[in-house]
Amino acid sequence: MQDFALWFAQGSLWLARMMTMLTAASMVYGLLALVAVWSYRLSRRSALASPTGFAPPVSVLKPLKGHDLSLLEALRSHCMQQYPGEYELLCGVSSLDDPAVSAVREMQTEFPERNIRLILCPERLGASGKVSNLIQMEREAKHDFLLINDGDILVSPRYLERVMGEFVRVQRNGRAVGMVTALYRGRAERGLWSRIEALTIATDFQPGVLASRLVERGIHFALGSTLAVRRDALAAAGGLEVLVDELADDYEMGARIDRAGYAILLAPEIVETGVPAYHWSGFVRHQLRWARTVRDSRRWGYLGLLFTHMLPLALAGVITSGASLWSQWLLAMALCLRLGLAMQVGVGVLGDRQVFRDLWLLPLRDLLAFALWIASFASDEIEWRGERFVLKNGTLTPIE
Repeated sequence: MQDFALWFAQGSLWLARMMTMLTAASMVYGLLALVAVWSYRLSRRSALASPTGFAPPVSVLKPLKGHDLSLLEALRSHCMQQYPGEYELLCGVSSLDDPAVSAVREMQTEFPERNIRLILCPERLGASGKVSNLIQMEREAKHDFLLINDGDILVSPRYLERVMGEFVRVQRNGRAVGMVTALYRGRAERGLWSRIEALTIATDFQPGVLASRLVERGIHFALGSTLAVRRDALAAAGGLEVLVDELADDYEMGARIDRAGYAILLAPEIVETGVPAYHWSGFVRHQLRWARTVRDSRRWGYLGLLFTHMLPLALAGVITSGASLWSQWLLAMALCLRLGLAMQVGVGVLGDRQVFRDLWLLPLRDLLAFALWIASFASDEIEWRGERFVLKNGTLTPIE
């Protein structure tokens, strides 16, 4: 019995020390992320102060499915661009029975001066219906620059100007800019889980993007909120066809363009995406799909996400040390750093005022995120648009 008690005490001490080291490492990550935030804010300020004036003709591709309250507002924002160059808006649907068709027709009536085209995309070319539509839309696009984003993306009147202007920025490594992408914030609908997902975007996902930009000395992937690309760069990366069975088609498109020798830049523009009013089960399915997509795309980086879970690690340190004074101090410091990072990114960079309202939910969000991170390793299955798939090496295989 004494041997067991000694073993248990030594094990508890070892576990408490390990939690302390993990918490300290996570706080180092938090400080690194703050440096990354300040770096991006400086570069963004410089870009906004020195517009390039480059405004090439561009084809905006929006694959649509369904009609919700945010679709009209998002489409309208694309029609109200203060862009000195020519642009066309291509809206792709798989069927003319899709409810999104009525929204496109309404925009054509409201903005007769804009070149708004409805593209029927009846072919299903692979697991991804979205990429299937994009392949068919690209065939109809007139211009050498393409800009792809989702139907619910809401943008400012200077969106195209600020995104397309980045293509002529001179790069230190001599690479030509082949793609421009953009950070985004979530617009929460009603309900707790929608608010928590929007908080996740602002305080967890986007800080990770900025930290990656600092550590990896640039962006080597893309965000689906904005995929502005030169046709020659897209062709050098294999085109859209190679993405038709990819779940993370946006990430993979950017990674392939980077490997083809082109630079990818973050635009000095923040866009907004809608976050549905989830039930608990829908929230969990979406978060697990998101997590497993990241895990499959960046395996070692995903393991490293352990160090981003600052509050859960600090709380585990308090529990394993028997609520020692030093563990409580560490938890208090971790909480202050976590809140500071959330405010710097959510409010300072993204301009997301919802973060003020929902900051009290951050500890709950972080605990849920830690549990979902662990759960994401349990399976390779995901649910996407009502269908179930096995995800392996970026490829989707339907489950019969």
